[in-house]
Order: sequence, then C-alpha cells, then structure tokens
Amino acid sequence: MATLREVTRSARSLPLSQLSRQAYATCSRRCASSQAAEAELDDLVSESGLAVPQLGDAEKGAFRPWKRAADRKLGLPSSRYQYHPPKYNRGQFHPIQSPLSSDPIARDFVPGPFNLPRLRQTYQSTIASDLMTLAYNHIPPGTPQKEQAERLREWDGSSPYHKNRSKRGPRGAPVLPVIERNITFRNIPEITEITLSSYVPKAIKDQDHLLVARTMLLALTGTTPELAKTNANVAQWGVQKGQRAITKTTIYGNAAYEFLDRCIHLVFPKIKDWKGINATTGDGSGNLAWGFTPEQMQLFPEIEVNYPMYPAKMMPGCKIFIKTTATSDRQAQLLLSSMGVPFYGRK
Repeated sequence: MATLREVTRSARSLPLSQLSRQAYATCSRRCASSQAAEAELDDLVSESGLAVPQLGDAEKGAFRPWKRAADRKLGLPSSRYQYHPPKYNRGQFHPIQSPLSSDPIARDFVPGPFNLPRLRQTYQSTIASDLMTLAYNHIPPGTPQKEQAERLREWDGSSPYHKNRSKRGPRGAPVLPVIERNITFRNIPEITEITLSSYVPKAIKDQDHLLVARTMLLALTGTTPELAKTNANVAQWGVQKGQRAITKTTIYGNAAYEFLDRCIHLVFPKIKDWKGINATTGDGSGNLAWGFTPEQMQLFPEIEVNYPMYPAKMMPGCKIFIKTTATSDRQAQLLLSSMGVPFYGRK
C-alpha cells in the first residue's frame, strides 16, 4: 500500500501488470540504496507526476470495473445484516454489533452539526479555561481533609427494627441536595439543555391563546412544543386540575447556545429599567430559571419580524429553565455570568 500511495493519480489507473512492475522497480531501487536518507530525497525530487503520459480513449474504454465485478466468481458472503444494521443490540459479546452513531448506515445516525454557535465557540476557547482559573482552590500537599457533616441521620437504636436499616434523610429536606464538587478539568460546568414553558390560563376558555403560545415557542426554538396539563386547582383563574393550559419545549446542544446568545445580546439590552436576574434563583443543583413578561417576549427578533402575526392581547409570558452540569447554584451563576447573563443581589 505504501508504494501505491507514492504514484500519481493518473498512474493508478494503469493496468495491474504495468503498475506492479513500476512499484517493483521503485521498491528494488530503494532497498538497494546504501544511503537511506539520500535515496528518500532522490525519490521525492526526481520523480514528477507531470512526466507520466496521459491515458488514451482506448485505455479509458478498456477500464471497466463493473465488468470485473460481474466476472468475479465468488461474491460477498451472504449475511442477514449485509445492507442494514441490526435493529436491536443484543450485547457486547454478540457476533453481530451495531455500528457507531457516527456511521451513516447506523439507525441512530444524525447528520451534523453544520455550524458552531459563537457562544459555544467562546465557551470552548476562553470560558472553560477561565472557569478553572477562577474556581481554583490551592491545597498544599499534606493538608488534612476537613470532616464533612453527616448528610444522613442514624437511627437511635431504641427499637430492634432499627438494626440494618438504611439511614434517614435530614430534617425538613424532602430531597437531599447535591454535593458541590470543585471545578477541575474533568467537570467544567456547561449547558446541557434549555426548557421554555408558557402557562396560559386563559386558554381554558379560549383555545386561541394556547395556539398563539405554541406558535411563539415554535418560532423561538424551531421545535414543535408539546401540551401539558395543569397539576393544581386555581379557583381565582377558574383552572381545574388536568386541563390543558401549558405548552413547553426543550432544546439541546447548539440550539440551546444559540437561544441563550440571542437572550444575552439581543433581548437583555433592550429591557428598560431592568436590574438583571435575581441571584436567589436556582434549585440548589446547578439549574437556574428566569421569566419574560409578554412585553419582553416581543423583543425577540423572531417575534419582531412577524409582529402582526401575534395579537398583542394574546401574547403570553414565558419561563426559561437552564439545566447545567454544575453541582451548585454558585457554579451555575459563575458559568452564566462569564457568558454575559447579569445577576443582582446575594444568594
């Protein structure tokens, strides 16, 4: 294979007999050389692809790969998965394995990505390294580790049923909070998905309000929003549990970064007398959220370009939920602040 790569493209189309003689001559001359370094340079400088004669019409017509394939006596071995990969993965020890997702013949192959968002490129080139520098905590070697408080409570042993029983959770906390981990090169926080949700209680009496909300989210994200049901009764608004009054959608990957980029550089600067996002937002596990009023939703370029399409009195608000790989709200705010999201107040 190494000698075939050295010849030019026009020489590759020569008959196999002529090509083998030429390769044999090149190989014999190289092997017989006493000075390997000089012989390598001589081969590169002396031979040129311009000196190879071009093929004529007769030689081009004689080259018929389809005829050579038809004359082949033994074809490819027959297989059940010769043209299509298996539909089910039967384990890593099965003789038939599914191809990788990057293979075009794979069933879960997704073409792309076809673009690299500016905000994501900035994150990969600048923000990721800056986060490690800002969050670096130097611990000298030999420093004793601090003892962490117990997150789960032991049983007092007053009953024989307490033996071999699992520990209890902390008082007043139905869900155990996530332990904050130091930022290293292994766990740099990043955005995984963004969920847009719009609650339209007026849609219970008039379904056109829900249609406007779905059209708005479709224009902002490019994905078809799904409908959700209410999970509580609100007597003031006439909302009953189980009615369809919510529409939401989730975007991932490059689409999430592009939406956040539009919020930072196109929507936030246009909001008048806006302090920013309250620093108290977050669920304690690195996921942040904020909301847009109906007037603020009109500042998106997708809404401005088709503003007559959305009735002003039917324009709903929207809540933005950003899910990150951070293990605390402090790290998530540090990530979004480095991207340009303003925060005010203290946690």
